[in-house]
Amino acid sequence: MARDRRLSRTPPAGPGRTKRSRTGFRTSRPESADNSLRSRVRGRAASLPPGLGLTPRALAVITVLVLLALSYANSLRIYLNQEDALATARVQIQERSERVAALEDELQRWNDPAFVKAQARDRLGWVLPGETGYRVIGPDGKPMGGGVVIVAEQQLPAGEHEPMWWDRLWGSVQTADAPAKKLG
Repeated sequence: MARDRRLSRTPPAGPGRTKRSRTGFRTSRPESADNSLRSRVRGRAASLPPGLGLTPRALAVITVLVLLALSYANSLRIYLNQEDALATARVQIQERSERVAALEDELQRWNDPAFVKAQARDRLGWVLPGETGYRVIGPDGKPMGGGVVIVAEQQLPAGEHEPMWWDRLWGSVQTADAPAKKLG
């Protein structure tokens, strides 16, 4: 009979003995405590809005998905900013390539002697030997039509009208060359 008791699932009744749970392990909780735990869990599930039925596992998955979405959104923002900067750089490259092409075209024109002669006639008022040049003066006393008007002196800042370094150097040479005055 003792052997049958060891094989049975329910422990013998007696003082100090506890019941076994469904899993077969001994538990010190009475059956009424187990029922109260179940009723509390059911009460929490009942307090959630109907139709949601979120479990802790579902909440963890949703949290992970939200964190992934935030990290991907930041990466996407950085990617879009880089694409915008790349598009701006491409536009600048295109504009500068067009400017380089225009300057190379102008350089080719300056290599042509006929173009250089035409520019000298228009800008500087030069004439070929044997020709007679005329310049028409307007009522204000300034030449009319083409010709070069030098405005570089007017465009200089106020500090640029001071003597240049070579003027100061020559002035110091002249000062050193002058006889010294006697004091006293």
